[in-house]
Amino acid sequence: MPKLPFIQPNWPAPPNVHAASTLRSGGVSREPYDTFNLAAHVCDETQAVGENRRLLKAALRLSAEPSWLEQIHGDTVVEASPAQARPPRADASVARSAGRVCAILTADCLPVLFCSRDGDRVAAAHAGWRGLAAGILDTTVGSLGLPGSELMAWLGPAISQRAYEVGDDVRIAMLARDSGFASAFAPNARGRWQCDLYQLARRNLMQLGVQAIYGGGYCTYDDADRFYSFRRDGQCGRMATLVWMTESH
Repeated sequence: MPKLPFIQPNWPAPPNVHAASTLRSGGVSREPYDTFNLAAHVCDETQAVGENRRLLKAALRLSAEPSWLEQIHGDTVVEASPAQARPPRADASVARSAGRVCAILTADCLPVLFCSRDGDRVAAAHAGWRGLAAGILDTTVGSLGLPGSELMAWLGPAISQRAYEVGDDVRIAMLARDSGFASAFAPNARGRWQCDLYQLARRNLMQLGVQAIYGGGYCTYDDADRFYSFRRDGQCGRMATLVWMTESH
């Protein structure tokens, strides 16, 4: 089995629930996508992306191809399916059976994984500020069909507040949803705002009744050795954050 570096989520998921977040190393892509780019939409060589996805599937011993999405920063959730002729336009997927792999691609936006406490459903959501403003976490939790108290969430690698400067438009959009989001924005010396995606997601999840929240604390911008960052590099690859179930025994 190929040896690739991954982040293993630090959450108390049931034994049949598996998850991983990839790093930028261990693949075959050339600069500026070096080396483990998993996105087909960033102008990397098609053959390199295909080989990286093959390596991913082998390293994680996946029984099916991940359910890749065409992410559009919205609130659409789909059922995970590896048999799509082309990726569906959505920002989250849900799986209710073994053999379906939910996957999100990011390079600064926040990937959020979900699983039920009984291990019979999982989901992955793409939660940048536009997705959060659109309600992607709300629709994902709603699609899981369980009270928030029956779910747990893990926050994967994203840009940190220190590195994430935004304008008034972002703050206004988030405060239109909830005035309590104001605490996630710190003014800076340039008259703009430092935005804390992790805090926004945690508050949103708690409002949805999800109290078991894990992860966070990464910074894709600062850690160039491990992570791609669109804000830092512009043209770059994407990491994948995945969750899936195996048959319970």
